[in-house]
Amino acid sequence: SVPRCYLNKQLATVRVLKGDPAELSCTVSKDNVTGTWFKDGLKLTSMDGIIFENKGLVHKLIINKAEDIHAGKYRFEGGDVKTEASIFVEDPPQVDKVLLKNLTSVPTVAKAGEGVKLRIPFEGRGPIRAAWLKDRMELGDDTRIHVDKTDTCTTLSISSCDRRDCGDYKVRLKNDSGILEINLKLVVIDKPQPPAGPIKIVESSTNNITIQWKPPKDDGGKPVQRYLVERQQVGRNDWETLGETPRSCTSFTTSKVEEEMSYYFRVRAMNAEGVSDALESGEVKAAGKASPGAPDPPKIISASRDTITISWKAPCKTGTSQIMGYTVQKRKKGTVTWLPVTSVPVKDKKLKVTSLKKGVQYEFRVAAVNAAGTGQPSEPSEPAFARDPTKSPGQVQDLKVSSSDSTSVTLTWNKPEVQDGNDVKGYEVEMRPCNCLSWTKCFTLPAESTSCRVQGLQAREKLFLRVRALSDSGPGEASELEACAGAAAPVVSPRLLIDDTVKSFLVVKAGNPIRVKIPFEGSPEPVVTWLKDGLPLPSRAAVSTEDGNTQLLLRAAEFSDSGTYTVELGNGLGKRETFSFQVQITDIPQPPGAIRLEENVPNTVTVTWDPSASEKWEKNLYYTVLKRESQKGLWHVLGDLIYNNKFTFTRVVPGKDYYFRVVAKNDLGASDPSETAQPWRIWKKKAEFRVKAQKYRGVNQNKPPRFLVPLKSHVVVTGSECHMSCAVGGHPPPKITWYKDSRDLSRDPNYFCTNDFGVCSLVVLGVTKQDEGEYMVEASNEVGRAFSKAFLAIKGNS
Repeated sequence: SVPRCYLNKQLATVRVLKGDPAELSCTVSKDNVTGTWFKDGLKLTSMDGIIFENKGLVHKLIINKAEDIHAGKYRFEGGDVKTEASIFVEDPPQVDKVLLKNLTSVPTVAKAGEGVKLRIPFEGRGPIRAAWLKDRMELGDDTRIHVDKTDTCTTLSISSCDRRDCGDYKVRLKNDSGILEINLKLVVIDKPQPPAGPIKIVESSTNNITIQWKPPKDDGGKPVQRYLVERQQVGRNDWETLGETPRSCTSFTTSKVEEEMSYYFRVRAMNAEGVSDALESGEVKAAGKASPGAPDPPKIISASRDTITISWKAPCKTGTSQIMGYTVQKRKKGTVTWLPVTSVPVKDKKLKVTSLKKGVQYEFRVAAVNAAGTGQPSEPSEPAFARDPTKSPGQVQDLKVSSSDSTSVTLTWNKPEVQDGNDVKGYEVEMRPCNCLSWTKCFTLPAESTSCRVQGLQAREKLFLRVRALSDSGPGEASELEACAGAAAPVVSPRLLIDDTVKSFLVVKAGNPIRVKIPFEGSPEPVVTWLKDGLPLPSRAAVSTEDGNTQLLLRAAEFSDSGTYTVELGNGLGKRETFSFQVQITDIPQPPGAIRLEENVPNTVTVTWDPSASEKWEKNLYYTVLKRESQKGLWHVLGDLIYNNKFTFTRVVPGKDYYFRVVAKNDLGASDPSETAQPWRIWKKKAEFRVKAQKYRGVNQNKPPRFLVPLKSHVVVTGSECHMSCAVGGHPPPKITWYKDSRDLSRDPNYFCTNDFGVCSLVVLGVTKQDEGEYMVEASNEVGRAFSKAFLAIKGNS
C-alpha cells in the first residue's frame, strides 16, 4: 500500500501591516505532493502580488506587499493533506516619515497676530478619528481656533496667534488597527511686555538721577536687545529721549538735570519684533545743593541718674561742603516725637546729654550740617536708662558640655547668682580655636535660654568656649572651658529604602492629596532633590525632609499633576541614587451626552450618544448600556465595555415600550447616567391583504443558481455591526439560507437576513467573540444549488 501524506507543520494565522510582506507556509511528509491554494473557498490560480513556492517538503504562499485585497481565509490542499489559516492586514494611521521628522524636530514659529495652519495628511484604514490636544485637553472650535478633518488630512487653524498659544500640541490619529500620536511645538513671537516695575530711584542729586527697573516678565519669545529711556519735565507734554541701555543693563543714569526740578521717567523694552509699552515712574525731584548723608547710629558711652554720654562718627557722604557741626535729638523709648538736645550744632562728635529723668529709657540720633543744610538723620541709638551704673552680673554657674558629635558641641549652664537686683537680660557665647588668641562671638541669647549648640566644627577639633551674662550695666565675667568635637561619622553611600509601601505607579482621584514618603540613609546627610518630568516641582508642591525621611505633598491633585516624579539623593562625594514613579490623576467620568434612537434595521434599535467630556483626558473610559421595559421596572445591562458611542439592541418586541440608559465608566467608578426621557417602541404592522395574480406559463427559462458576487471575509471590532453581502442569479429566484459553522441561522434573532432582488445580506448585530467563524450562504431552486463561503474574524478593541 502507498503511505499516506500527512502534515509536519500546518498553516498559522498571520497579522501583517499593510505594505509589508507576508508568508504562509506548511510542511508535508512527502516531497512529490502537488498542492493547491484556496482563498475564501475559491481556488487561486494567479493573483497580483502572490507567489506560490514549493521546495521539497515545504509549500509557501508569499505576498510581496500586503494590501486589503489579500486579507481572508487561505487553505492548502495536497494529497491527503488539508490545512487552513487566515491573513489579517492591519492598516494603522501613518504619516509620511519626512513630514513627521520635520514636524517633531523643529518647532513651528509664528508672529503674533498672524494666522497659523498646521496640516497633517495621513493614510490608513478608515474611519480614522483625529484629535488635537494642548495641555492634555482636546481643542475645539472657537472664534480663533478651528479643527478640520477629511478622510486623508487633519488641519489646525489659528486665525490670529498670541503668546498664550505657545506650547506643546499633540495630534492623536486612531482607527481599528492602532493609534499614532504626533507631538508638535508652537512658538509665537511678539514684542516684549513692559519692563517690570516699579521704577526705583537709586540716586537723586544736583548732577545725576539714576533709575532702576526689572526685565519684562515675558520677552515675547525673543531676547530683549535694549531698553529705551525717556523723560518728561513736570508741567510739560513732550517726552525727551535720553538714551538706550544694553539688554543686560536695567539701570540708567542721566546728568541732564536741573536743581530742584521734578521729572517723570519711562522705559520701554525692545526685541527683534518691536518695542513694548512703557513703564512709567512717579514724580522724581532732583536734589538741591548736596547735603550730608546720614551718620551711623550714635553709641552710648556712659549713663547716670540724669545724664547719658553719647558719641558718633562723621558720615561717609559729606556733601559739597565741609561739615560745620551736628544736630542731636532725643526721645523716650516707645514714643515717636524727637526733641532737640541743643539749639546750635555741636562741633565735637561727643555730647553729654543732661536734665534726663531717672529710670527712663532714651534713644538718640544725630544729623550732619553743612552749607547746603542739615542732612539725613542717623538711625536711633540703642536705648539706654538714665540711672547710676550698677555692678555687672556674676558668672554663669555649672558651664559644661552636655553632648557633642563630629560637627557640633552643645553647652548648658545655670543663671548667675542674683546681685543687688541686677537682672540678667541675656547671654553672650564666644569661641576660639586652640591656635588662636582672638575670640569670635557665636550667639547672643535671651535670658530664658541656658543652652546652645555650636555647629560647623571639624571632627576632633579642639576649641575654647566661654559664656557671660548680660545686664543693663554691661556684660559680666566670663566662664570658660575647653571642648572637643566628636569623631567623624563613617561615610555611608546615599541609599533610598524602597519597600512595599512605596508604589511605582499611583492613580489618584482629582482633588485628593498626593502624599509620598520615602525613607533613606547616608552619611554625611544626603542632599534630597525632587523633580517632575525632569523639571523642578510646581510651586503648589511641598517637600519636607527630616529624620531620614523625605516627603512629597500636593494637597489637592489636579490633572496637570500627572507625570513622572523623581527623588534624587547626593552626598557631595559623587555618590547619587534616584527613584522614579508615575502619577496618574483621574476622576469619576462625567455623564455621556444626549441619547438618540434609530430603527436602521427592522425590529432593532441602534442607540447612539454624545461622548462624555472625560474622553479628552481618560484613555481607559468605556460605556455601559442598560434598558428597562416599563417606567418603574428594573434596569438590565445590554452591553458593557463599549469603547465607541454606538450600540444595537436586536431583541425588540413590536408594541412594547423601552427606556434606555448609558453610563460612562473608568477604574474609579461610574458617571451619572444619561437616559431617554420618552418611551421608545416599534409599532405592530397589520397584515396586508394581497391578490395573487395568475402566473403566465410561457417558455421554460429555468436556470440553476449562481453567485454573481461571492461573499468576502471581514475583520471587525467587538461591539460593532458586520454586513456580509453577495449577489445571486437564477430562475426561479433561488431560496437563500445562511449558515455559520454548518448551523442554520434562519431563526436566530442575533442575525438579520435580507434578499432584495438577488442582493442577499446578513447583518451581525453587536458582534461578540462567539460570532467569529466561517459563514456560508446557500442558494437553491428546483434546478440546482450553489454555495459561497467567507470568514469573519473578530479584533478586540484597542
